Amino acid sequence: MSTIFGAVFEDLLGLDLPDGRNLADEYLRRRGWKESVATRNYIAALRRTPMSLFEVSGIVPGESMMLRDLVRGGDPVRVMEKSGSRGARQWDRLATRLIQLGDRSVISGALMVFDMDTSDALLKAIRRTLAKAPREAAKLARELGVAVDEAAPDDVADLDLVLAGAGFLFTSFWLDAALKAALRLSRPEVVNSAGEPLEFVTVHFPLAGGVRLDAVRAALSAVPALRQENAGFWNWVEEGKSGRSRRKPDAQQFITAMDDGAVVLGNLELKARRLSLTANSEARAERGRKLLAEALGDLVRPPLVERANLDQMLAEGRGQPRQPSGLPAEVEREVITKTLDDHYRRVLDEPIPALGNRSPRAAVKTAKGRDKVVAWLKLLENGGARQDASDPMGAYDFGWLWRELGVDELRH
Repeated sequence: MSTIFGAVFEDLLGLDLPDGRNLADEYLRRRGWKESVATRNYIAALRRTPMSLFEVSGIVPGESMMLRDLVRGGDPVRVMEKSGSRGARQWDRLATRLIQLGDRSVISGALMVFDMDTSDALLKAIRRTLAKAPREAAKLARELGVAVDEAAPDDVADLDLVLAGAGFLFTSFWLDAALKAALRLSRPEVVNSAGEPLEFVTVHFPLAGGVRLDAVRAALSAVPALRQENAGFWNWVEEGKSGRSRRKPDAQQFITAMDDGAVVLGNLELKARRLSLTANSEARAERGRKLLAEALGDLVRPPLVERANLDQMLAEGRGQPRQPSGLPAEVEREVITKTLDDHYRRVLDEPIPALGNRSPRAAVKTAKGRDKVVAWLKLLENGGARQDASDPMGAYDFGWLWRELGVDELRH
């Protein structure tokens, strides 16, 4: 509530009332003598400064941070800010008013932090408003019968004028995201490579009486789509396809692939006289069940099925503290860092949905792809920065990824 009140109050201070007066101007005229020079200058600057959307970098906790205006563009500006710099994380996006006071830059009291998806949607809305402004002004003039110069409607496309009237957009987008998060409705749709809703289904095939494990392994070895990893584990892969996926708009894709790019449809585990197939959708589980039933025949009994959707799995894990590994802190940090290094080194050569199913190394070769790679890296780094400071994953340094991809100069 305090966030909303602060934003609405500052919007009101910048608004000209129907009679032409302004609250900030009136206060300074009637009561300004009570305030210090610095406070009067701040109120006057606040009245003239519209809200905008900024990207955070270069944080010095308890002292300052760099803000880059994502609407107007330009270089980042160093802002002296104690409390905000303590709570901010690298590449956070926030809406506020950047106020210039002499040679110093400060932010206003209203500050709204946005997630990446909501901030991208807000930027699109502002750009649409900016593009429509000249047409709307010309239309209004015609309806009123007012003769205007041909170039005059372009004047209303001034960015500061558009932002001055767009305060409600920032508040509405922020509030919508906050309410959805509070109601746990903000999770994006997640699908697999075939565009099917993500659901974790396990099909358990009990072995028939007297059946030896070697007989099951022999039957599975005759199935071309199964790749055996060891005596008790197989990957089920899509035959004749390599890394291709069915893209679904406005959904995040969960894709697992082998080193050669083959899409993994499921996994099989043979253990304790039971063969278990795990797949990430109902359709894939049914397809796998038929495949195994045909391959195994009388070697197995009718299967049992377990299901869990993503919301159930998230609910089970929500609020659960990370279990201690039992390793010394320095060793645990070293192990986790090595694991993440190995993971991201592989990812650099794997197709990423956010990059148009191209690998980061391939995408970075074009200007448009480079922009997408930078946005992807910022998302990774922001996620890491949001981990607890005591968590080894929160201390991971993503800098080598930027250098490896040759985009280190864009890390600002």
